[in-house]
Amino acid sequence: MSLPVQIERDGSVAILRLNRPEKRNALDLTLRAAVAEAMQALEQDNGVAVIVISGGDSVFAAGADLNLLVDKGAQQVADLDLGQYWAPVAKSQKPLIAAVSGLALGAGCELAMMCDILIADSTARFGQPEVRVGIMPGAGGTQRLLRAVGRPVANLLLLTGELLGAERAAQLGLVSEWVVEGTALARARVLAQAVAGMPPKALRAIKRVIALGADQSLEVALALENREFLLLFDTQDKTEGMRAFLDKRPPRYTGN
Repeated sequence: MSLPVQIERDGSVAILRLNRPEKRNALDLTLRAAVAEAMQALEQDNGVAVIVISGGDSVFAAGADLNLLVDKGAQQVADLDLGQYWAPVAKSQKPLIAAVSGLALGAGCELAMMCDILIADSTARFGQPEVRVGIMPGAGGTQRLLRAVGRPVANLLLLTGELLGAERAAQLGLVSEWVVEGTALARARVLAQAVAGMPPKALRAIKRVIALGADQSLEVALALENREFLLLFDTQDKTEGMRAFLDKRPPRYTGN
């Protein structure tokens, strides 16, 4: 039996690939648990600087496996504690890049939106069609979509279950970059290697400021930014980066 996720290492970049193609990567408990376990391991691995999440060449993830939910009531679903499986993704301190080809629906779309950078090829389709089966998104789909594309488009997708193509998703800001068919993972790899070459403390500071400042007033968010900005001046990598720039040589970051 094949593993529910596959992990590939490319230097300091890890590729986490969902691997349930016969079910279009529908997210059952086994696959969710495998993602959580893999993310926890990669988070603790000091040799990993950036994580790429991919679903394959024809599908990212077609949503939750409804066999898991169809006969359950509210308390039974609450007892499943589905949020525990996404916490290692949503709370990761390492940069995450989603490489999306084909469908990214429901929980699959929510997973993609948890990533810091989202690369989609021309076959990608995004949506939160939960309303069509009598429910609504429950892992951030309403709120992340609202913040990414704005209220009018979020309402359109959430209330009708319609899908959003990759080109339009890029125009609206849901997708970081739109690429030609079959190249999402390759582009994600290139970007991951570029990010992996940056100083780790600066990367973590940027992630913190974006995460914490997004829902604050501008004044509070700027104060958060300024604090993190100043703290980086006490790092060795700041001195190395600036000295390397002045010396016209590549920097040698150590994470200190």
